[in-house]
Amino acid sequence: MRRFAVLLVVVLMGLVVAPAAASGVRRYDGEIDGARYRVMVPDRWNGTLVLWSHGAYGSPPAEIALTDRPETEAYLLSRGYALGASLFRTPAGWSAEDGLRDQLRLLDWFGREVGRPRRTVSAGESIGGATSLVLAERHPGRFDGVLSLCGATAGGTAYWNSGLDVVFALSVLLGVDVDLVKAADPEANEARLVEAIAAATGDPAARPRLALAAALADVPGWFDPTRPRPTSVDEQVEWAAVWLRYVKSGAAGSARADMEEWAGGNPSWNVGVDYRQVLARSDERALVSAAYAAAGLDLAADLDRLAAAPRVAADRRAVAYLARTSLPVGLTPWPVLTVHNAGDGLTPRSNGSAYAARVRQPERLRQYAVDRAGHCRFSAAEEIVAFRTLFERIGTGRWPGADVAAMNAAAAALGPARQLTRDPLSGADVTVRPAFTPFRAGPYPRP
Repeated sequence: MRRFAVLLVVVLMGLVVAPAAASGVRRYDGEIDGARYRVMVPDRWNGTLVLWSHGAYGSPPAEIALTDRPETEAYLLSRGYALGASLFRTPAGWSAEDGLRDQLRLLDWFGREVGRPRRTVSAGESIGGATSLVLAERHPGRFDGVLSLCGATAGGTAYWNSGLDVVFALSVLLGVDVDLVKAADPEANEARLVEAIAAATGDPAARPRLALAAALADVPGWFDPTRPRPTSVDEQVEWAAVWLRYVKSGAAGSARADMEEWAGGNPSWNVGVDYRQVLARSDERALVSAAYAAAGLDLAADLDRLAAAPRVAADRRAVAYLARTSLPVGLTPWPVLTVHNAGDGLTPRSNGSAYAARVRQPERLRQYAVDRAGHCRFSAAEEIVAFRTLFERIGTGRWPGADVAAMNAAAAALGPARQLTRDPLSGADVTVRPAFTPFRAGPYPRP
């Protein structure tokens, strides 16, 4: 395994600098009620606007992103598409509520100052992938399609319940004293958990318990986007521990505290939760069984320990807040395309299963996975092909062929400069091969 220092914001969002405005493109920068925005409109605008919803930044970016990859922005502008995004009044943290308001205000501004779009696509990534859906569901007449990349489409409540499950399991199985919710000192709380994970990573008797805690939230034993999923049980457990230490530990720290402030309390619960059933639903259950067997440990006994431990109840008002601001309910008066990474430990691909189960008109939904580790680890070529697939469905009323080999060939044909993704281990862009694969995932482990 490569040695590295992972910056959380790099792991979560892979921040990149947008390209400079090309000739023949008008740029608009401004602020609406405290929310900065950036809009790019080609002189030969084709009438379609892509409204981009960003994810949960650790700190505000220097440039407002309009797509996941900067090469995608340049490609879409060169084909006549207008792009726009609000940074939201609260740029960092769990600001989904701001996103729903500020994106709509930007859309209103665009209609007044630039012109009314013939078609508008709501797109976004991570929690912004949920925002893109909720925004369109609330205002169906103003959108014509949705592209959700690596979206938290199971909803905010499910996302934070999974975070609670990870922290709860680690606290019980590793014997670490942490506040499960409403931490008195979030940074110190997270630091204690990280220290315990680090110690357990080097302890053969504790490592299977890291795999169990990870599996409860569908966290995979795969982290490196430049390599296929490891086959070794030991290496998979090691990578699952990386996800826990550098990403999921935020569920015990300042990330949870920020969300609880937005929600006005704790929206997470595990009262009445049977963790045997949660594990049985997990796509990572086989790794857990293999890790326990290899170590000669008793998985049933550890599940009994979880069953006997005191539980956490939620604040109803906070649960209602997350449902109101970050739960796509499955209304699809327009086509929806979702894409998840196969090895995403923050918003696992089972988010797609949770969303699909709520969709009332499944013929309007298409889903793919990209066979790569990481959160939002897509190349521009893959992102462009996803956009083109949605644009074709909107324009013709029919989905194009679903053959992933054809999609990968189309992505490869876009050239080497568009085959890059950000490597969280090095912080640099790396070349990857197109990796669309049919979407397959079990149910999301937790409601």
